[in-house]
Amino acid sequence: MAVAALAMLLLAVACSGGGSTSTASSPTSPSTTAPEVTVPASTTTTKSPIDGVQTFSVVAAHSDAPVNYPNVPPVGGTHNPTWQPCTFYDAPVQSEKAVHSLEHGAIWVTYRPDLPAAEVDTLAALARSRKDIVASRWDSGLPAPVVVTAWGRQLALQSVSDPRLMAFVLLYTNKGPELNAPC
Repeated sequence: MAVAALAMLLLAVACSGGGSTSTASSPTSPSTTAPEVTVPASTTTTKSPIDGVQTFSVVAAHSDAPVNYPNVPPVGGTHNPTWQPCTFYDAPVQSEKAVHSLEHGAIWVTYRPDLPAAEVDTLAALARSRKDIVASRWDSGLPAPVVVTAWGRQLALQSVSDPRLMAFVLLYTNKGPELNAPC
């Protein structure tokens, strides 16, 4: 019993890494002091009530090393001990920190650099109006103009006006392994 309590305490302390010190308009740099971690791809067959949502099986772990994720953007897995504060970013953010925010139940909305300014403004307003959304630019290889991600779930969208964006946010917010943790 004492061993289990100690394990729970160590897990709680490990996950209390705190927020990032980067500003909302500049990206954070990945750590280069540890070898890269590779996270294997895994999908599940759980059906979402929202058409087009992909579901993935992911396991949480902490690492200071850069992580090679199988999904673009990542849907969960090994991540940095520090989470990405929830707000709008007009630049890319460190994936390992955004994944930590997903673990806390946040939604991560990524968008291509060529997304029309009006749509970027809509995402900025959405992220700034809620305490549970990280919205950031994704510069290369994003499979759609907008991709919305929660822990283990992802939806590719052609536009922010797609009603599935808000349906996803409302359904999957606070569904990560660490419910009600700060973002």
